[in-house]
Amino acid sequence: MFNILTFTGFHTWLSLIALASGILLIFDLLASRLAGRLTILFFVTAVATNVTGFLFPFTGFLPSHGVGIISSLVLLLALMARYALRLAGAWRATYAVCLVLGVYFLAFVAIAQIFQKVPALVAMGQLPFAVAETLLLVIAVLLAVKAARRFHPVAM
Repeated sequence: MFNILTFTGFHTWLSLIALASGILLIFDLLASRLAGRLTILFFVTAVATNVTGFLFPFTGFLPSHGVGIISSLVLLLALMARYALRLAGAWRATYAVCLVLGVYFLAFVAIAQIFQKVPALVAMGQLPFAVAETLLLVIAVLLAVKAARRFHPVAM
């Protein structure tokens, strides 16, 4: 029997592991280090987060589905750049940017969930949510640009 509470917990833990490992990977990008196992952990949990997000019962197309689709495409591009195209040429910068964007989408959803579930934040209205998401976007863009410029790992 499908237990929505257990499934939600599983999905949440996947997303938190993906977010934490992704943040660590951004530090590696900025230091021009190519992580191995941590990268695999990030991709497995981030992709699993997206897949499980589509398995919740729903009626109609929701904004979360749009974010999940875009996030999945970004992760696919990062996976291709890293493993199939081996960071050759422009794929190095593509990988760096897509990895940062993958983490951004996880953080975006986490912030949205926090502002929907914490009563004190719900009571504050939409402005603090918009400010938090805008600040997150600015940080993500700056990190993506910086990572694309700095990430020059030793040959794979």
